[in-house]
Amino acid sequence: MPQAAQRGLKVLTPEDHVIAEEPYYEPVGDEIAVFEAAYAKGLPILLKGPTGCGKTRFMEYMAWRLKRPLITVSCHDDLTSSDLVGRFLVQGGETVWVDGPLARAVRAGGICYLDEIVEARKDTMVVIHPLADDRRVLPMEKLGELLAAPDTFCLAISYNPGYQSMLKDLKLSTRQRFVALELTYPDAALEQKIVAQEARIDAEQARQLVRLAHMTRNLKGQGLDEGASTRLLVHAGKLIAVGIAPVTACRSAVAEALTDDPEMLAAVNELSSSLF
Repeated sequence: MPQAAQRGLKVLTPEDHVIAEEPYYEPVGDEIAVFEAAYAKGLPILLKGPTGCGKTRFMEYMAWRLKRPLITVSCHDDLTSSDLVGRFLVQGGETVWVDGPLARAVRAGGICYLDEIVEARKDTMVVIHPLADDRRVLPMEKLGELLAAPDTFCLAISYNPGYQSMLKDLKLSTRQRFVALELTYPDAALEQKIVAQEARIDAEQARQLVRLAHMTRNLKGQGLDEGASTRLLVHAGKLIAVGIAPVTACRSAVAEALTDDPEMLAAVNELSSSLF
């Protein structure tokens, strides 16, 4: 943005969001084929799945595979439609229009990924509706224009169904515009392979970390909101790879990340001590 440029910060263009090297991703089902088919037909995509199961990595992999720039927006309560679409800013005594990330992605024919869409305000989500149906246009209300999306543009959103509530749920009018892909944790053998590859640890250490994850996932709803994700296992594995004792690594990267409850902390730490 111009203001950022004035402060000496790098202004990211769509070209800066091109993923040059293939991200490591192991498919857990037919998600790659379904995504490519939806993209070819101009259909928007909804990713559903628990925290840390690989939704963001999957999007990076698909952007690399399709050779399109990927612009990711982490949604939150304060995200406004202007944050997505753009706004007028004063620069050097002049008023200039600055595109938001969604408009930049549309103009570049790239992929716009709205991560954890349910965290955004309801009135903000409505702005994506014309892009997510047959119209494929982005209303630029402050400019009085409609920005038409080229064939190469793709809109993708994600959310974690495990955190749904009456206040934070995806409206039917939104979700029924999308082709949905449910991503989940891989089976034990594949998860071991992923953890070993990502963390650069041996197969036995990866196997024990995955066993710990399955134990914690069995505690979901019995003291834990979520069990250990693949991401947390990779974090623990990376600590182990540089010499941290496995029990200490699991305490810092898994137990403390999952809960603050003293009893649950003790329980998860006891599980890791039984494995390492």
